[in-house]
This record gives sequence, structure tokens and C-alpha cells, in this order.
Amino acid sequence: MKIGFIGLGIMGRPMALNLIKAGHQLGVYSRRKESCQAIIDAGAQYFATPKDLAPHVEVIITMLPAPADVEDVLLGKNGVINTVKPGTIVIDMSTISVVATERFAERLAKKEVAMLDAPVSGGEQGAIDGTLTIMVGGDAQVLEKVQPIFDVLGGRTTHIGKLGAGQTAKACNQIIIAETIVAVSEALSLAKASGVDPEKVREALMGGYASSRVLEVHGERMLKDTYAPGFKAALHRKDMHLAVDQAQHVGINIPAATYAMQCLDRLVLKGHGQLDSSAIHLLVED
Repeated sequence: MKIGFIGLGIMGRPMALNLIKAGHQLGVYSRRKESCQAIIDAGAQYFATPKDLAPHVEVIITMLPAPADVEDVLLGKNGVINTVKPGTIVIDMSTISVVATERFAERLAKKEVAMLDAPVSGGEQGAIDGTLTIMVGGDAQVLEKVQPIFDVLGGRTTHIGKLGAGQTAKACNQIIIAETIVAVSEALSLAKASGVDPEKVREALMGGYASSRVLEVHGERMLKDTYAPGFKAALHRKDMHLAVDQAQHVGINIPAATYAMQCLDRLVLKGHGQLDSSAIHLLVED
């Protein structure tokens, strides 16, 4: 397929490379052309703006940090909407709000462009390995057309429901991860403060109901005190604010998620936003 890929950061770069390796033709755009160089070297064509890219492709994927970034590339003065062909499919794989997703889709629909929201979980390694978990909202028939793309990028694709449902599923994912990071950190800190080897405690817990990928991966980071980002705290903070905002929008209270969000707020305020979100452990240790 002829695919436009916008957003070539930690996640987007390996995803784009995997699509090229699978035989898809890629056009790419990034605000910093140098971030695209590996993709260009692999055979992608670089475009100076999303507006320049849009008429040359049949599918456009966005993988961007925040709602404002997605809005700019889709609807801005140099955005996709200005030149996109009817029948094009836009897949937003960013993590943004349901409200923003619905608004973008409504505008694109006036150009006869279908949109799916398809946020992912699995981190940088999942993007590299092509094993991401993909949560899709939108029309099932549109999803069927682009399933070959998702088969390259992910190990599991789930059609959650209507447009925006993918973003809701991602919010739920981020809540569980953030709360579990806090729980793992508190547990390891309790072990240490009690004079018990936290490594041995983690080893034991990995064999029971407390076992999780967070305990395995993030717990190891906490024990080694190394926080090179798999997923930056600043981005996780953004996602948690989206989740708490959505809870308020639908009228429910999620206090544990709110506390985890506040931990990420404090971590970023301390200047640690570029560390992995497991660096919450630094706060707990304090």
C-alpha cells in the first residue's frame, strides 16, 4: 500500500521501518528532517509538509505526542485536510482524547476521508519487534481494509468499538500501568525499609498473583536505579491527564489513577520528565 507516516520519534521510526521491510511504499513527514534520515535511507520519500504528502498516498498514519500535534498535521494550514483525496484512510495511532478524535474525524469526513483511532501499547521494543498491542476504534469495514498494516505493526489488533473506543481502551491501559508502577515501587521500598532484600522479594512475587510485566520490567529498573526511557514520564503524565479528564467527563471518580497522575506531575516538576515513568520510584524513595 502507499502509506504516509507522520511522526518518527521513538515509536514511529521503527514502525515505519517495519512497514518498508514488509514491502509498503512510504512517504514521510517530520518537523525535523534529520529524524527521518534512517527511513529515507531505507527507501521512503520525504515531503516538506503533510499537505504535500497527502495526495500521494492512500493511507495516512499519525504517531504524535499530543492532541495539538495531531490537529496541526491533520487540520492545520499545511495539514492533510487541504489536499487529501476522497477515499483516503487516516489512522491516528497517537494517544489523544476521545473528544479530539471525534472532532478530527468529523472534519475529515467532510472530505470523504475515514478515520480510525488506533493507539498502541508495547513501548519502543514492541514497535521494533512489530508486536504492539493495537486498540482500534472506528468502522469495522475500514479496519478490514488496513488490517495488513496492523499485521505488520502489531502482535494483537482488537476492534474495541465505535470511533474513540480505541482511545478509551488506551486510557484504561495507561491507568493500569501507572497505578501498578506506584504499587511496585511502594512494595520494593517497603521491603528495603524493612531490611529485606527487594530483589528477593521481586523474585518471589514474580511467581504469584502479583506477577506482571510492570513488576518484571519496571521493577528491574527500580532495583538497578536506571531509568532510560522506554516510555517517558512526561508522555505518561499527558496520558494520565487525558484519562482523568475523561473520567470527569463521564462522571466517575478514579482516585488511585488521580494519585498516580499526581506522582507523574511531581516527577516532571522535579525535572525528570525525560526519564522512564518507572522513575516514580525516585519519589517513593524520597
